[in-house]
Amino acid sequence: MNSSPVNPPSPITIRPAIATDYPEIARITVDSYLSAGHFEDPDHPYLKVVQQVAERHAAAEILVAERGGSVIGAVTLVRAGNPYADIALENELEFRMLVVDPAVQRSGAGRAMMQEIIRRGRDMDGVDTISLTTGSNWMAAQALYAHLGFHNVVERDWFVPDTDILLKVYVLPL
Repeated sequence: MNSSPVNPPSPITIRPAIATDYPEIARITVDSYLSAGHFEDPDHPYLKVVQQVAERHAAAEILVAERGGSVIGAVTLVRAGNPYADIALENELEFRMLVVDPAVQRSGAGRAMMQEIIRRGRDMDGVDTISLTTGSNWMAAQALYAHLGFHNVVERDWFVPDTDILLKVYVLPL
């Protein structure tokens, strides 16, 4: 019996985003939101905003997940007072727009980014909690957050303004 060896996937590297990553970050963000059913229209105003990666990166830290030289995911990190912060309190590191290319979801990229966020949070002065907002029906994401020790803080849940869309707040005390 002749079986050919199976090459394991190359490792995932988490690194700061650079300008040449911006088009891929924008594409992955839109593709992941559309494929998950969070939006039906690629021209939705919010999807236009998330594609403005250079503007976001000028105000916030963006990390990318890279495998084999290709960007496969991204996440934005913010502190309280940052224009991209939705829920961060003074002692929190909030992450937003954690996305993985739909073509490689469930490959470990989301978990690798989460582990790097936690590591960075533990290394930051003045940070004792990591926080995030997630859709109330985003079960796969919520399962990952719970597995990593995050819990929902119901009293901080909130509705997208002028909608009936409930967003849940999860935190991880460090």
